Amino acid sequence: MGYLLLKAALSGLIIAIVSEVARRAPGLGALIASLPLISVLGMIWLWRDTGDTARMAEHSAATFWFVLPSLPMFLVIPLLLNRGVAFLPALAIGCVMTIALYLGMIWTLGQFGVKI
Repeated sequence: MGYLLLKAALSGLIIAIVSEVARRAPGLGALIASLPLISVLGMIWLWRDTGDTARMAEHSAATFWFVLPSLPMFLVIPLLLNRGVAFLPALAIGCVMTIALYLGMIWTLGQFGVKI
């Protein structure tokens, strides 16, 4: 249980740091947020928990494929905000679009025999 709390606390701390830095310097906050810190921590925790090379390779490859459909969200949200859409609807639209793109990515990769 202590290990789970450590993982949660460290991951939460990173999110808190990003939000605090972004409040003062949006560009720097974005830079920190764009770093794959959570992905790297997830890989460290997965490796520590399993030591399974095949699982780690599969996880890393799947992360790559899921990053791609998430990127347009970071263009759509500011576009919507700059056109007067309120934050929560803009965020919701960005998230729904991302889910649709995730599903499209899974389907497309499946057509090529790639399972994620």
